Amino acid sequence: MPTASAQPDPAGPVTTMSVKSPPGGATVRVLLFYGSAAGGDESPVVNAGIEAIEKIGQSGPAGQRFTVTATDDASVFTNGTKMGRFNSVVFLTGGGDVLDPDQEAGLEAYMEAGGGFVGIHDAARAEPYSDWFTGLVGARPAASSPTGVQRATVEVGDRQHPATKDLPVQWKRPDQWLNWVKNPSGDVHTVARVRESTYKPGDGANGGDHPVSWCRDYDGGRSFYTGMGGTASSYDEADFRDHLRGALLWTTRLVRADCKATINGNYKAERLTQANQPGQNDQIGEPHGLVSAPDGRILYIGRGGADSSQPVVTDWNDPDVGKGKGQIHVYDPKTKKVTLAGELTIFGNKGGGDELVKVEEGLLGIELDPKFEQNGWVYLHYTPHSQLDRDKQIAERRVSRFTLDLTTNKLDLSSEKVLLKWPVQVHSCCHAGGGMAWDSKGNLYIATGDNNSSQFSDGYSGNNPQPNYKGVSFADARRTAGNTHNLNGKILRIHPEADGTYTLPEGNLFTGKETAEGGGKTRGEIYVMGVRNPARISIDKKTDTLYAGWVGPDAGEPSTTWGPAKYDTFAVITKASNRGWPYCMGNKQPYRDRNLPDPSKPLGWYDCDHPKNESPNNDGLVNLPPVTGNNIWYSPQGGAPDYPRDAKGVPSYKKDEATYLLPWLKGGGQAAMDGPVYRYDASIPNADKWPGYWDGKWFVGDFYDSDQPRNAVVMDPATQGDGGLPVHSESLKKIVPVGNDGIKNLMDWKFGPDGALYVLDYGRGFFTSDSKSALWKVTYTGGGPTPAADQLARKG
Repeated sequence: MPTASAQPDPAGPVTTMSVKSPPGGATVRVLLFYGSAAGGDESPVVNAGIEAIEKIGQSGPAGQRFTVTATDDASVFTNGTKMGRFNSVVFLTGGGDVLDPDQEAGLEAYMEAGGGFVGIHDAARAEPYSDWFTGLVGARPAASSPTGVQRATVEVGDRQHPATKDLPVQWKRPDQWLNWVKNPSGDVHTVARVRESTYKPGDGANGGDHPVSWCRDYDGGRSFYTGMGGTASSYDEADFRDHLRGALLWTTRLVRADCKATINGNYKAERLTQANQPGQNDQIGEPHGLVSAPDGRILYIGRGGADSSQPVVTDWNDPDVGKGKGQIHVYDPKTKKVTLAGELTIFGNKGGGDELVKVEEGLLGIELDPKFEQNGWVYLHYTPHSQLDRDKQIAERRVSRFTLDLTTNKLDLSSEKVLLKWPVQVHSCCHAGGGMAWDSKGNLYIATGDNNSSQFSDGYSGNNPQPNYKGVSFADARRTAGNTHNLNGKILRIHPEADGTYTLPEGNLFTGKETAEGGGKTRGEIYVMGVRNPARISIDKKTDTLYAGWVGPDAGEPSTTWGPAKYDTFAVITKASNRGWPYCMGNKQPYRDRNLPDPSKPLGWYDCDHPKNESPNNDGLVNLPPVTGNNIWYSPQGGAPDYPRDAKGVPSYKKDEATYLLPWLKGGGQAAMDGPVYRYDASIPNADKWPGYWDGKWFVGDFYDSDQPRNAVVMDPATQGDGGLPVHSESLKKIVPVGNDGIKNLMDWKFGPDGALYVLDYGRGFFTSDSKSALWKVTYTGGGPTPAADQLARKG
């Protein structure tokens, strides 16, 4: 029976709905309905729920209180006059067919008039034959839902909704956890998910995305549902009461909230560029990076691959071997026109064939000076053809500054000032990296690949010292990424000066003055070492935190002899560090050493805490900085594989012993593409800017769109710098649409000053541009928070 303080409130005579929109009068009221189709004694959950919601209504700050009327008499829903008194209806029901057709019609009329609804746990089992009610609650429990009470971790992804903003990001609590017949994510706005790895979800498990609480604007009103609250003890929890309070504040119209931000239909993806004219790259080159100017112009680059109709010279005896054009294009949102700003003559127009034919050099990265609006300075990371040594098959990589005419969108190629240059071997492909980014102190970060072949190590460490061309190793990443005296396989940090030179900021990994016996040295430009192929990096403009992603090696499975399978990697980098390659990957999982005279025979496992570079190709320090674990890694088997370790900390690398710490991730053919951290700016006038819900979320993606990630993740600031895992993730694949006619091959993505997301789709071939190569724009169309300001229950 209900508690004594909450007497049933029988309905009056049946009338039609006769309230003005929206319901509610001067006093904010909540109707709590606990009717059930099940016989027997009242569930203890009912009494606990009524008591808790009454206390919620009586407490809280002035202006956010409400009165509660509890009833199990469903005829109240056919009394339109009485229903019109209530600002919100709570379903605290044992489920079943609790409303007759007239009563359900009355509830529908109430919602259409602007009412509010909160469903708790078993409310999702009510009205099982009603499609309308299914839409109201958002999802139906699966018959295979576990029945016992289990302690689990709830990931609270919405840090702004009143129902979740003050909850722990990782909320550990016991409850009965429901599985869903159909996952509602994308059709509703999910505010919290339960992490299935922390309990036993049974055969009906929903997987890495298991919503537990959500909301939506529905049929004229507001609906909030939580799958929690299945136990009487839930209602004694302060956090759970706060959760219910926030839901009631929004559905009663006491506060506004955004319940539209993750609904797929509220986003529009628009292709901005047309296909190139035949034989030209007038619209777009082989896409390789983009950046936005403060006035909204988007500058994007083409690496150097030509239209497939153009000849490609691969004969090293030909002076034009690998010669191509790296394009800089400018898209102007005011005119919606594209200008070819300029073309650099690059080494990199080679494609197809084996390791000794294809190449990934060319025009690799672009950034704009922090004072671009005044000086028009553009920084380009590229490989000029003019510096190619065809005999030794060595090229020069450089970062140069050019000046763009801000009126004509034309790049002055004669204005070049070379800031930084270094040699790269181009005898054997691959791994050029390319991304660049600025911090607030005017430091420029430059991502460089390990300049190493993907072959000759069976797809594992990339540490074969044997192959070389005219004395230069091309299969030993200890020569590059693991070498303190080499700028490849790094993230560099320099401070460009106005005269075209640069200085070194304090806090890099090395000063450039360190030496050791045997002549080992360092380069002071190195901020991060031990990265393999970082195509994209980004910096959060609010915190100055560096984010990076890099592509892993090719091994499809782990090896008990050589180490982990290919791990594509994302990392939050809060300080100068060694990220492991080619010694360790993932969460400090070591590879096996190999060396001369027989690199096919394994030596000992690398020590991630005390790595040593003992390669004959190393001219840097032998003793390296300890490896910092990375935050996200994934293989064809799944997200963040981990294994039991022996006494020395070496994983077993047995597939059947793997635990997948990030079940929302999976790879295959994979190529990590780091994205931005979104920062919401309320002052931006554009109505189609991405909403504040995404503020602080880090976008991680992959070039491919099959099982690979395209997600927004939440990190824990206390652990992210030391390899802490994400605490929450949600898919973006329906918002940044995948598929052959969508954004299939994600090459770069950044938010513009208008709050829209700009995305480069590489196209459908390699080392070329084609009809699918394009610049896209993804905007939000869902509108502002609800209810409208003039429909709040209490105004002024």
